[in-house]
Amino acid sequence: MKIKITSDSTCDLGEELIKKYNIGILPVRVLHGGKEYLDGVNITLEELFPMVEQSGELPQTAATNPTEFVDFFSKELEGYDAIIHFDISSKISSLYQNAQIASQEFDNKVFVVDSLSLSTGIGMQIIYASELIEKGLSAEEIYQKVLERRSAVQASFVIETLKFLYKGGRCSRLAMFGANLLKIKPVIALKDGKMDVEHKPRGRFDKVVEEYVDYILSKFNTPDKTRCFLTYTTLDDEIVQMIYNKIKPLFKEVLITRAGCTVGTHCGRNTVGILYYNDGVN
Repeated sequence: MKIKITSDSTCDLGEELIKKYNIGILPVRVLHGGKEYLDGVNITLEELFPMVEQSGELPQTAATNPTEFVDFFSKELEGYDAIIHFDISSKISSLYQNAQIASQEFDNKVFVVDSLSLSTGIGMQIIYASELIEKGLSAEEIYQKVLERRSAVQASFVIETLKFLYKGGRCSRLAMFGANLLKIKPVIALKDGKMDVEHKPRGRFDKVVEEYVDYILSKFNTPDKTRCFLTYTTLDDEIVQMIYNKIKPLFKEVLITRAGCTVGTHCGRNTVGILYYNDGVN
């Protein structure tokens, strides 16, 4: 059985990993300043951040509609027996629902996964599915195994400022003011598919990042040591190296990726996370 893995661009895997695992990517549409862009195709965070900062307005994302998903799946199915498609959490976006509607047109050949995650929390599941393909499992078997394991994904980020979350309506002015006053750099984690505040470290950003890594590794302390993602929007090289040095002894593989426009425009500059399956045995 020949199986293709596909996803939307919020998986943040980057060109190298997308090519390595032969992932079909459907870019999310980004709307800003009266113009429409495709995430990762003709717009990047390096280009988008200055536009947002100059205008003071966040871009919007436009969910792919079912008809567009039908076209995408039809193209990606060429030469394959089945597709396993991954979308950002259904509690964040309507992408999953629209993909699920479209999948009904393909007579059990398209299996749509609600990742209940975002960014490389999705990417972690994609690579797991790709490895199961190599083991010769059927599309339905892989789909079920991915669903059984998705609750074990530890997906979290530390954010330097709540400004972007506030502009996007995901936190109140009072919360932003309090965080600024107390120098809080919140840790945002995915819980049951929703973003929630996990921890509230305070102080200088580099020290907060170090505290964040220690906190996450201590709390979610049964990792699958196969791999860990280190994903960020923008970040000083020294901080990236510090995080890498902390997590490298614990994992066989550390994959460093850059977040795309969806994560970046809601969380802003200097957002970084470590993401891994927390279902190993120490």
